[in-house]
Amino acid sequence: MDFNFSEEQNILRDQVRSLAERELAAGALERAHSNDYPWDVARLLARNGLLGITIDPADGGQGGSLTDAVIAIEQIASVCPRSADVIQAGNFGAIRVLSQFGSPSQKERFLKPLLTGEEVISVAMTEGDAGSAVTELTTTATPDGDGYLVNGSKVFTTHGVHATMFLVYVRFGPGIDGIGSVIVRRGAEGFSFGKRSRFLSGEDWNSLYFENVRVPGEDVVLGPGGFKKQISAFNVERLGNSSRALALGRHAYEIARGHALVRKQFGRQLAEFQGLQWKFANMKIQLDAAQLLLYRAAANADRGLPSPEETAIAKVACNRAGFEAANEAMQILGGLGYSEETLVEYCFRRTRGWMIAGGTVEILLNRIAEHVFERSFPQRLPRVEENRA
Repeated sequence: MDFNFSEEQNILRDQVRSLAERELAAGALERAHSNDYPWDVARLLARNGLLGITIDPADGGQGGSLTDAVIAIEQIASVCPRSADVIQAGNFGAIRVLSQFGSPSQKERFLKPLLTGEEVISVAMTEGDAGSAVTELTTTATPDGDGYLVNGSKVFTTHGVHATMFLVYVRFGPGIDGIGSVIVRRGAEGFSFGKRSRFLSGEDWNSLYFENVRVPGEDVVLGPGGFKKQISAFNVERLGNSSRALALGRHAYEIARGHALVRKQFGRQLAEFQGLQWKFANMKIQLDAAQLLLYRAAANADRGLPSPEETAIAKVACNRAGFEAANEAMQILGGLGYSEETLVEYCFRRTRGWMIAGGTVEILLNRIAEHVFERSFPQRLPRVEENRA
């Protein structure tokens, strides 16, 4: 088994790192605390071929691998953690759904501006009563002439405050086979937003409301029966979540490591105290182990469909390692780490959120256990049939 990158991937790694240090290092702290979407970064990364890395060149992408996209996230995040979100949005999630399942018209109208960094898309999936149990969603798409009327609401939409378009999970009919997705643009009649709220991570979100929002048939991405295809794409998205969690944990680790080599207490470098040495040793073990699991999931997904088991294992490992590294780094820096004067507290807040987003750690542990025992463990209570006289 070869754990080394190819020559091309080593070149990609070095080029992306150089770009990040040259163009993104100076404003990294300010971006982390900005309420705005970094449109300038999106356009910069687009010009340098870092959006649509895995997308077919015929659709405007680079035709690279998932491992290439993971490498790009890691290198950008190592210099500017906030800008890693742009790489995520430009390579994972809704943008891949469009590239894999979108019609030629949809790719021209929706995918193309996403790949140039001029627009950003948000996945509108979660509802008040449909989070981990996403198949309980109630937002409907009912036939209306040659299109559909969408009614319902969504919460916790990443980039929703800034997005120009939304990939909305809807119910065309009953059951899992009745679930699909449509594109709704910001500004569509009947499409409104709730008050602006904020996560601990600093990201803003607002509820989305659909009241007889008309969606033409040509804007249906996946119709009835498309849910399993969407979830297969969502498994890949977890690699983006995992990459950012791990990269931000490592970013915090590197800040703490540099601090331990220059900060002195009792006349000695912090690095000379065994209590801190053990912290760094444990962080190193956890980060490196999680990285190998991430690379395994990405490399195997490049060879075919992503393994739900491997992506689940990678996400849990990267979420835990990233958060623990950021948490320990904050402790090592003390008051400085708890302050907004460094990016450690930002990495701490962001990595904690990714343990919830994209499939909670607990839900993924359930999925991993199903693979361990080779059987399903349904979380839903069995339906009780009504007694009929």
